[in-house]
Amino acid sequence: MNILFLGTGTSTGVPSLCCDCEICRSSDPKNNRLRSSVLIRNKGFHILIDTSTDLRLQCLRYKVNHVDCVLYTHHHADHVHGIDELRSFNYFNGTVTPCYGKPETIREIEHKFNYIFNGTTQVGGGLPKLSLHPAEENILELGEMRVTPLEVIHGKLRINGYRVNHAAYITDCSEIPEATRRKMENLDLLILNALGFEPHATHFCLSQALREIELIKPKRALLTHINHKFDHDRVSADLPENVELAYDGMSIDL
Repeated sequence: MNILFLGTGTSTGVPSLCCDCEICRSSDPKNNRLRSSVLIRNKGFHILIDTSTDLRLQCLRYKVNHVDCVLYTHHHADHVHGIDELRSFNYFNGTVTPCYGKPETIREIEHKFNYIFNGTTQVGGGLPKLSLHPAEENILELGEMRVTPLEVIHGKLRINGYRVNHAAYITDCSEIPEATRRKMENLDLLILNALGFEPHATHFCLSQALREIELIKPKRALLTHINHKFDHDRVSADLPENVELAYDGMSIDL
């Protein structure tokens, strides 16, 4: 199984519009972060987690030519607004794309993108061909991968992370319930959000993420959903031995 980081940035991306800070002006490509998303590949089967605002650019940059299904964490703009790009995969691969998420996420997607699902829209460029499926408690078998939804807290929302075999992907998280931690025992890899240095109402900051990693005890942890306060090299130098900052284009084999 391979995990490709399509993007590791927060909702604004890095560089952020209108910002002239040191990180937004950095020439280090690891400080340039598209909106957060990963592609998980196993024996030719591709699972995309979230359709980020930057999905088209991500797929062109990393030569992604098919997506077999999408796992949605939640309905916020930076995680869903690339949904229309799925129509290219539908058209060129002759497929319908199954999409999974919490029932609340599915309802929000149907509402926000009503033109896709109402059965009456006429557009010259075509529509995405999607099937929506609730994913809350049941374990999914997708492409010979075992996918377990992981409920986490994002401010006042309950959203999904996902465990896929022995890796877990959690982003936009401010609290992990104990019942969810129990589902993350014996992880080879934990991917967890660390927005910045300061506490935030809806996301872990760096110190909070590191405390969660100590509780969960994965063999390796990668931090994602990063804002423009983190210089990749400077922050990396101070991280524990088994913790790293993820970066766009990073590829992990498990």
